[in-house]
Amino acid sequence: MSVEVTWWGHATCTIEDSGVRLLTDPLFARRLAHLRRRRGALPAPGAAVADAVLVSHLHADHLHLPSLARTGPDTRLIVPAGAARSVPGLRRLRARITEVRAGDTVRVGEVRVRVVPARHDGRRLPLGPHRSPALGYVVEGAARTYFAGDTGLFDDMADAVGPVDVALLPVGGWGPHLGPGHLDAGRAAEALAALGALSAVPVHYGTYWPIGMDGVRPHEFHAPGEEFVRHAARLAPKAAVHRLAHGESVRIEATR
Repeated sequence: MSVEVTWWGHATCTIEDSGVRLLTDPLFARRLAHLRRRRGALPAPGAAVADAVLVSHLHADHLHLPSLARTGPDTRLIVPAGAARSVPGLRRLRARITEVRAGDTVRVGEVRVRVVPARHDGRRLPLGPHRSPALGYVVEGAARTYFAGDTGLFDDMADAVGPVDVALLPVGGWGPHLGPGHLDAGRAAEALAALGALSAVPVHYGTYWPIGMDGVRPHEFHAPGEEFVRHAARLAPKAAVHRLAHGESVRIEATR
């Protein structure tokens, strides 16, 4: 038994486990506000095919309404509690929306999706009070696959997330500086070591960059994936890191 992970860019992945296809934080856009896609072709329409979508928080590069609209009418949207109130456009999608909080469990076909906390500002910026939490998800089927969304390190992270086999960890961002509530390559490797996962896929880097800033700290755009491989080899030497190209997939055998 195995799980297959495809990275489409930024935080967007497809997780296929036990005949169930899940899509994380879909962002299928050439441009979003001041950001443009600098690497990786736009995914083909088939990338939007999923049984359910896991949305980690309400920031526009993670809850992107035009990209959610590309999913089919039968696709279930699993979103943080309060999302439909904070983002009225969600209701216009006429999708099946399930709002969740950390500690909830949702069944999608043959897999169980466990909702876990994240350390991040989950608001729909720049407007509105802090109405919705930032979340991560653990997909439990043949393997236990953790999608962290956006998060910083926090003390009880391993206990809050629980045992996982595969970790999809953010290792960068979309600008020259990472604010609080994020993981860079080094902190992501620390998270991997704490979680004890034997496989990891770095995400949330090397896709979008602010317009007009191509020459500003370009290593922050290109390097986080390679840096994560290097840090993980030191801090979590038993873990296999799969640094994927845009649109590339990896099949990971379950260890259980």
